[in-house]
Amino acid sequence: MAKYRLGLIGFAHMHINNVGGQFAQHQDIEPVAVADTVPLTPELRDAPYTRGWNLQHALENLGFKKSYEDYREMLDKENLDIVVCCSENAQHAEVVEACAEAGVHVCVEKPMAESLSGALRMVRASQAHNTKLVINWPMTWSAGARKIKELIDEGEIGRVLEIKWRGGHTGPLGPGAMHSGVSETADQMTGSERGATWWHQSDTGGGAMLDYCCYGSMVSRWYIGEQALSAIGMKANLDSHWGDAEDNAAVIVRFPSAMALFEGSWTTWDHGVATGPIIYGTKGTIVLDSDGIRREQGGGNTTNYKADPLPENRSKIADEFIHHLRTDQPLHQTLEAKFNLEVMAILDAGIRSAGSGRLESVNNGTWQIG
Repeated sequence: MAKYRLGLIGFAHMHINNVGGQFAQHQDIEPVAVADTVPLTPELRDAPYTRGWNLQHALENLGFKKSYEDYREMLDKENLDIVVCCSENAQHAEVVEACAEAGVHVCVEKPMAESLSGALRMVRASQAHNTKLVINWPMTWSAGARKIKELIDEGEIGRVLEIKWRGGHTGPLGPGAMHSGVSETADQMTGSERGATWWHQSDTGGGAMLDYCCYGSMVSRWYIGEQALSAIGMKANLDSHWGDAEDNAAVIVRFPSAMALFEGSWTTWDHGVATGPIIYGTKGTIVLDSDGIRREQGGGNTTNYKADPLPENRSKIADEFIHHLRTDQPLHQTLEAKFNLEVMAILDAGIRSAGSGRLESVNNGTWQIG
């Protein structure tokens, strides 16, 4: 059976070390070449998890032998089958369009894009060229998160009324930061060095709202099972003034029969609350945290649940994507492009609200742009 020829595009997001590594090490993959996108401003230092460091890791440890300055040249010369994209959020649409034109399937790391309009460009390009577009979420691979969806669908807490989500750390390159795929921790970096990275630049799609509130958008759409109506968002740069992107954000979302609240923070040394979503229903509350899954019904009435292992040979993004290509069987819902358009629409409304100071509609005119 022929192997899929793999390329990596974009080393801005350190998740390339984990996701790119999963694909590169898959038995049905041949690692071929890599290329970065062009940063808006040059980074000042190569340190663990910066783009230069991530690219070097791929060349030294993941089996890639070629590196291109221009990813379009790589697409033109290498006859790739799959690309993993971990570029700046604001360049996702451009990369996916180029890959689609070259007939290459793409796995894009969350969030789908920097805006709903960018996400729509990605879907239209993949549809026009009959290529696959998959959006990866680390949370998709949480057995606990999937078990909660089962419990909700089985009516264990009745009808969902509200979902709360909080994600936070000291910043993607903050003190003590660790990311999957490598064993290193982030080096101490000056404010100027961190500010020169795309993470802390608004124009590149940086900031805590896109980085972390995207999870709340996905989880709420997935668990509630209907599209949202409107959102109100707020951003603040509280402790990262060497960059212009926010380091804290919050979004409140109205669904037809429920509400959701999610927060993202790059100034969090300890969560102080559950590390996973909290789901409030008409008959109880479900919490996912480091201790597992529990249902609370008041008065000390607690039920603990054990999550089943994920399906064999489909427990990672690379497995799932290649299984889909080989069999044409459906992807997990959270990975599907059309589902992620609705997720992006929620997040987009929160972003627009943070700028306008008004409640913004999720179903806005962007959907109708040709």
